[in-house]
Amino acid sequence: MLGFNKKTNLLERTEFEYPLQDVKEPNLYRNLYSYDEVPKVAFNHRVVPIGMPEDIWITDTTFRDGQQSREPYTTEQIVHLFDLLHKLGGPKGIIRQSEFFLYSKKDRDAVYRCLERGYEFPEVTSWIRASKADFELVKEIGLKETGILVSCSDYHIFYKLKMSRKQAIDHYLGVIRQCIEFGIRPRCHLEDITRADFYGFVVPFVLELMKLMKETNVPIKIRACDTMGYGVTYPGTTLPRSVPGIIYGLRHHARVPSELIEWHGHNDFYKAVSNSSYAWLYGASGINCSLLGIGERTGNTPLEAMVIEYAQFKGDVDGMDLTVITEIAEYFESDLGYSIPPQTPFVGKHFNVTRAGIHADGLLKNEEIYNIFNTDLLLNRPVRIAVSNTSGLAGVAHWINGYFRLSKEEELDKQHPVVQMVKDWVDKEYEEGRVTTITDEELERVTLEAMKKVEG
Repeated sequence: MLGFNKKTNLLERTEFEYPLQDVKEPNLYRNLYSYDEVPKVAFNHRVVPIGMPEDIWITDTTFRDGQQSREPYTTEQIVHLFDLLHKLGGPKGIIRQSEFFLYSKKDRDAVYRCLERGYEFPEVTSWIRASKADFELVKEIGLKETGILVSCSDYHIFYKLKMSRKQAIDHYLGVIRQCIEFGIRPRCHLEDITRADFYGFVVPFVLELMKLMKETNVPIKIRACDTMGYGVTYPGTTLPRSVPGIIYGLRHHARVPSELIEWHGHNDFYKAVSNSSYAWLYGASGINCSLLGIGERTGNTPLEAMVIEYAQFKGDVDGMDLTVITEIAEYFESDLGYSIPPQTPFVGKHFNVTRAGIHADGLLKNEEIYNIFNTDLLLNRPVRIAVSNTSGLAGVAHWINGYFRLSKEEELDKQHPVVQMVKDWVDKEYEEGRVTTITDEELERVTLEAMKKVEG
């Protein structure tokens, strides 16, 4: 058969058949994943086309996956962070959903409190085990959608579930039918997709889900879970590691609409952000993230990173309030006692702080030379200088102007006597053996003393 693709405006083949390959022995892709070696990246030189959806968005797993690797949040903390997610996502709801556990009273209390907020976005959803009791719980609370774990690699099917591929599909379909019968939209979490037999299991299974969706007229979301962070974006890489190949395959061969595809990545190989960006580029509408990337092992895709990625792709923040990113970072450190590595992009204390004297001189002449964008305007984080023995006069001048928020008319240049006096003090500190960066409190005291001397 031929079908007309409205995105490409071309006739395309649609009669592909992908029967389930119900193998007797698990396919563990030992050529790629030898447990005693670093995983390999293999190429077949097959390149798939970019297919960015018209609408893209972010979903949040801070209160689900994000709670699996840290001390659980209190109900009050969850509600406050949920408020910040709502504020950050803006009136268009770029942060579309947030998923919750339902197992403890604290988690259920947090769900009720967040529902009472009455926000359209983020929509409150859940993550449950595939059991009737859990479906009852979702229905009782009044949630319209829930995530269901449907592990798809042979590692999980054969070794964890102790099933064959056919038994796994039959079991999953039965659970998902039950979810729909309870009046709940299912979101199928295809766990470990980057080690799964894509055409032998994933596509046949998802095609069955699409048939079920057509039969029941209930949307079924597909979350592609890179559980171990094995996904790569290099052009022409083989499945199951190819992120473009996975997303294209779900769209083109399993016939899943972009708005029902979501990517959930982990950062084990430092690829969470790039993999998520490529998932958008190749046709997934949703990217699942957690605040600060906090999650299992090395963590999930940082939500704040994808907010910035969204703005880069769209050329617009679409109503998102990026200053909330700074509010979130400050809340994690001051109220939750969470220590953010200082060089972390967008949220670390030093992400836009420079120490090099030559950079400070450039910043003093024009901030754009060494700052990524107007971090003061967009993130409420003015560019800063950390003063040390390498900062020079320019670094001291920039610190004074920034710390005291001096206007353009009030700013001191590096020839100003106050700047020279502070620089002399800094030099003396290091000549006497100091090895640490000068603190803001010390610089404030020395600068105020120098100003008094100059004025007096």
